[in-house]
Amino acid sequence: MARYADGLKVATCIFEAAAWHRTVKVSCRCGNVGLFNGHGLWWKFQRKGWTDDFRDARRRFYCRSCSQRAGRKVRPSWIETCDEPPRIRLPLPDEREWKRAVNRFRG
Repeated sequence: MARYADGLKVATCIFEAAAWHRTVKVSCRCGNVGLFNGHGLWWKFQRKGWTDDFRDARRRFYCRSCSQRAGRKVRPSWIETCDEPPRIRLPLPDEREWKRAVNRFRG
């Protein structure tokens, strides 16, 4: 569930970011940033059966440029939400699936 910072809700999982129409920002130590559409990213995690909590989701990402230099996968240092427009767009869920998930979230 969401936590609060300065009186505002802060998403703790990809679904909350998508429900609040936020972009998911994945940052690496080297400065590379990936900006994902929250809805498409949630749908990818849902189809794969992965948990969408930000702490667990870090295991599913890696920095390509750092990995080429290090010779192994380098995980991102931070995942958060932002208001910037997404640069990486994944396939979106159909409307029926999305509404079903939102109803589960509310109930």
